[in-house]
Amino acid sequence: MYPSSDGYFQQDNAPCHKARIISNWFLDHDNEFTVLKWPPQSPDLNPIEHLWDVVERELRALDVHPTNLHQLQDAILSIWANISKECFQHLVESMPRRIKAVLKAKGGQTQY
Repeated sequence: MYPSSDGYFQQDNAPCHKARIISNWFLDHDNEFTVLKWPPQSPDLNPIEHLWDVVERELRALDVHPTNLHQLQDAILSIWANISKECFQHLVESMPRRIKAVLKAKGGQTQY
C-alpha cells in the first residue's frame, strides 16, 4: 500500500477514488459529522468483512450444503440472523486495536 498525498492508502499508485457528490454532501453537512481519514478498501477496518467471514465459516460447517441459489440465500439469511450479540460486541470492542494496528503498519497488513 502506498500513502497518497491526502493521507489515504492505495494498493497501487492509482489515485484514491472519492466520489465528488459524496465529498460535497459531507462538506454541506460538516457541522453534523466528523469525517475521518480512512484507508480505502481496508478489510482490517471494515467490520462487515469480518461478519462475512463468520457467515462463510458457518456455511462451510453446515451438515448439508446448499445446492442452489435459493438454498444458499436461505442459509446466509439464517446464519446472519443468528450471529450472536457477543460476536458483534467483540467486533466493536476490537476496533480501537484494529485502528492502532493499521496506523502502526502505515496502512499495510496487520494480524487482523
